[in-house]
Amino acid sequence: MNHTAKRKLTDNLFILYILAVLLIILGQFLGMLLGFFPFMTSTDVAVTVTMYLSFIGIWILTLLYLRFTKKNRPILKSIGRSAAGNNLKNLLLGFVLGFVLNGVCILAAWLHKDISLHYDSFRPVAFALIFIAVFVQSSAEELVCRGFLYQRLRQSYGHPAVAIIGNSLLFAILHLTNEGVTILSVLNIFIVGVLFSFMVYYMDSIWCAMSMHAMWNFTQNIIFGLPNSGIVSPYSVFRLDASTAKDSFAYNVGFGIEGTLLADVILILACICLYLWGKNNREKS
Repeated sequence: MNHTAKRKLTDNLFILYILAVLLIILGQFLGMLLGFFPFMTSTDVAVTVTMYLSFIGIWILTLLYLRFTKKNRPILKSIGRSAAGNNLKNLLLGFVLGFVLNGVCILAAWLHKDISLHYDSFRPVAFALIFIAVFVQSSAEELVCRGFLYQRLRQSYGHPAVAIIGNSLLFAILHLTNEGVTILSVLNIFIVGVLFSFMVYYMDSIWCAMSMHAMWNFTQNIIFGLPNSGIVSPYSVFRLDASTAKDSFAYNVGFGIEGTLLADVILILACICLYLWGKNNREKS
């Protein structure tokens, strides 16, 4: 099939980037307009829940856009049960991968004495509410980047490399304005975008990408109280002694573990493993 000949203006990479960014910006604005009245108090839990749950506006706007635009409607199948890899097993696998990969990075930083953590508090109800809110935030980003943008790039350009690299590049660009951003942190966001894209391409599972993304953020930000892409949560189970934190191969004071060489290496290894597994599976098929 000649994808170039059939490509329209709305299939252009730059136009698709604009559409994806608009879905995120307008979706977040919609989320803020909704107000989340039960959580509009100044407690640490309420502020944290509101901060993450406002991303539900991205879910609402993106689903409406996909549902009511004929060209995008087939994408809904890739985010629902119609996709073979969207099942409970892969959802749980994503949670495990997110915790393990992030936990290894945090453990290395702690053993290297780059960070000092102390227990603050564990409130089961707050913990559960925030977990749901973090999942909403992380899955909303996946819905736009690995749902809408990835699928449209596959449709428009044909070759999976364009979709994988294209959506991962935008994912990295979206984090350029975060506090404490560095070259390593941007590279980290790009690599993790490739890993999430591999999950969609090789596993046919955006659910796995959503759950890993959520647990990656939740582990560092809510469980251990570390910056998540430069953002610190008001509530966390453990607290970082920021005055003793130091930059190293395993920790970046401004951005957290995501701004480090160690995290980049671990994510590259994860990408290689998933690529080899996926390639082997495709050859068998």
